[in-house]
Amino acid sequence: MTDIRRTVLWMVFTISLLFLWDGWQRHNGRQSLFSPMPAATAPQAAGSAPAAQAGVPSAVTAQAAATAPAAPAVQPQRGELIEIQTDLTKATFDTLGGSLVQLELLKHADDSAARAPMKVLERSRQYAAQSGLVGVQGGAPVHNTLMTLVSTERALKDGAQQLNLRFESPEIGGIKLIKTYTFERGSYAIKVRHEAQNVGTAPVTPQLYLQLQRDASQFDAGIAQSFGAVTFTGPALYHDKIKYTKIEFKELDSKEFAGERKGQDGWVAMAQHFFVGAWLRPESGEREFYARRIANNLYTVGMVLPLSQVAPGASVSSDNLLFVGPQEEKTLAELATGFDLVKDYGIFHILAKPLFWLMDKINSVIGNWGWSIVLLVVLLKVAFYGLNASAYRSMAKMKKVNPRIMEMRERLKDKPQQMQQEMMRLYKEEKVNPLGSCLPMLLQIPFFIALYWVLLSSVEMRHAPWILWITDLSAKDPMFVLPALMTLSSLLQVWLQPAPPDPMQAKLMWIMPLAFSFMFFFFPAGLVLYWLVNNLLSIAQQWMINKQLGVQN
Repeated sequence: MTDIRRTVLWMVFTISLLFLWDGWQRHNGRQSLFSPMPAATAPQAAGSAPAAQAGVPSAVTAQAAATAPAAPAVQPQRGELIEIQTDLTKATFDTLGGSLVQLELLKHADDSAARAPMKVLERSRQYAAQSGLVGVQGGAPVHNTLMTLVSTERALKDGAQQLNLRFESPEIGGIKLIKTYTFERGSYAIKVRHEAQNVGTAPVTPQLYLQLQRDASQFDAGIAQSFGAVTFTGPALYHDKIKYTKIEFKELDSKEFAGERKGQDGWVAMAQHFFVGAWLRPESGEREFYARRIANNLYTVGMVLPLSQVAPGASVSSDNLLFVGPQEEKTLAELATGFDLVKDYGIFHILAKPLFWLMDKINSVIGNWGWSIVLLVVLLKVAFYGLNASAYRSMAKMKKVNPRIMEMRERLKDKPQQMQQEMMRLYKEEKVNPLGSCLPMLLQIPFFIALYWVLLSSVEMRHAPWILWITDLSAKDPMFVLPALMTLSSLLQVWLQPAPPDPMQAKLMWIMPLAFSFMFFFFPAGLVLYWLVNNLLSIAQQWMINKQLGVQN
């Protein structure tokens, strides 16, 4: 029974860490242990025009399929780049389509040595927020139509709360498109108004498309650079029928998104580690979603919104939000239903959200994410004190009777049946449950995995310092002090546990912590800090219980 207990425990521990590691790899865009890596596509040179540069959603609806303009093979026009700056961002617009083609976050640095502002939308990745009209006979202004900038402001002035940028298109198919971007102080959500003016002689019923275009190159951040790993990037969408859906780039290489495309609410996004770009429409109403590859290594995700019929001389407008910024959970949840799901917590989302909420509350008082992790571990140990105490008492009792079991195994090694009977009698006399330490540990595994995803996914801990040399809790410890201490604490835990009677198992008990500790040298410092504090508190509790039961440590 002792061997079975240890075997079950090590199997559970091994499988849990294996799936944790595989989840880490897949989350950061690396090859899964259980599936092959897709063939890489060569990135396109920045600034070159792809074959389907227009990327106009020409077959989203039956009406659009018949009337939308075809994408030209080569983009014949070049626009002017317009830069503006607010308190949070530096944005670059292209008059070709009036599109937002680059956005730098002034309060978030990238991972270069220079710590330059983090770019989310980025020209080098052809990552842009685009929009236009379809569904009009004879064509309509789209995101490759050259537009005119009619506003003059370039910076958010001191004391001002808003900065407006207005683009106007020429008349195409009897219709003009006016885009007005409104940046607000202290917000990453940009208000975007699209106004369709009918300057023709016949009524029209246009459709507005909102889309994000991006190549499939990966965004490197913090710990994702370990082992050459790259962070996950991909299209995502949400609506009432399919809820939150992530789409791998490789899924779009052979066919466009084939899921439920029509909904009454929802949004589209390009998600990546820590940051997100998204088109949001807060009001409910009919819309149709799409995601596809539009050229080699170039993808788009978007939605089409029907507009009301516009009589000659009249206009219709649509107000939406363009969010480009960090995945701060509270902010995302306030902007749109389900938008906070962009922050990926894995399969233990139901546990991870309250854990982050608690840690966020702690940090609001302490003001340091490292110490918040430490205090959270303490609170979790208090919550599980009874379960842990039960497990450690079982371990202590096993260690106490272990010499007698060793003697029994040696004495009755040729009589396995009698040995098992004698061991069971000894367990009954000493009130020892060989499996008593397994269940409490099994119950805590989901909490560990959930906290793993909290520490991995929270942008709040990106570049967040703790003490001394730990200047980024989302990156590996540059001096490997925490992983080394964690390894020593794991070995100390093995020493406190009862030694297996089998010599091979006894060796494995010492080898396994060393093998698994290797991974922690490349895990985020915040996660290693959690594990280290958890180990130290476990050692203290085990030591105390051993003393209470008179077990020699």
